[in-house]
Order: sequence, then C-alpha cells, then structure tokens
Amino acid sequence: MRAEVSHRAGDRCEYCQMHQAMQGATFHVEHIVPECQGGRNDFENLAWSCPSCNLHKASRLVAADEVTGHSVRLFNPRSDSWEEHFSWNGYLIIGLSAIGRATVAALRFNDERRVRIRRVEELVGLFPPT
Repeated sequence: MRAEVSHRAGDRCEYCQMHQAMQGATFHVEHIVPECQGGRNDFENLAWSCPSCNLHKASRLVAADEVTGHSVRLFNPRSDSWEEHFSWNGYLIIGLSAIGRATVAALRFNDERRVRIRRVEELVGLFPPT
C-alpha cells in the first residue's frame, strides 16, 4: 500500500508538494481523516505526506482562516484541487481560498527550512512541481 500511495503522489507530499528526494526523513502514509476521528485505513483516505506536514496536521481536520478567523476544513488531497486552493509566489505557497490559507498556516508550508529545500529542489530540477 505504501508504494501505491507514493506512486499516486509522484513521490511528492500531497500537501506542500515537496519531493521525497530532498528529504532526510522518510515520507509518511498519512490518514486524511484520522482514524481517531473515524477515518478508514483504505487507499482513498491515505495521502503521501512529508514528515513536517504530517506532524503539523496530526489529528486535525480544521484550522482557522487567518483572514476571516473562521474555522474551516483543511485541504483534502483526494477531493480538492491543489491549484484551486494554492499558488506559488516564488518559493512561497500562497493560500487562494479559506481552505488554502488555513492549511498554509496550520501545516507551516512556508517555514524557513522548507523555503531552503525548495531552493535546492530548483537546482536539481524538482522545483517548481509540474
């Protein structure tokens, strides 16, 4: 199952789009809806996730949109389009919707370490993601 989830994602985190090749740690098979919240352990509820996204998401399904202050659901890589909720501004990921903004903030997409990794990804032809 792990190999299938990785293949479906193209070896990229389905949240922040980081490539597995540039990580020192192994990516995780992440439950989109956590098992502790009733999520199943089946292929459609699994996502390929870098350790940072998985650890920051943890068992959360919602987070606050920094613009409205409202609680909204986090990005779901099985039912949401990445391009609808996020865009690139150089090496930064910008949230285009309430879901995108809440996910960018909650999963800390733009912390300094991730920006540095994106710069290195560019040097080896892995950034921007296609």
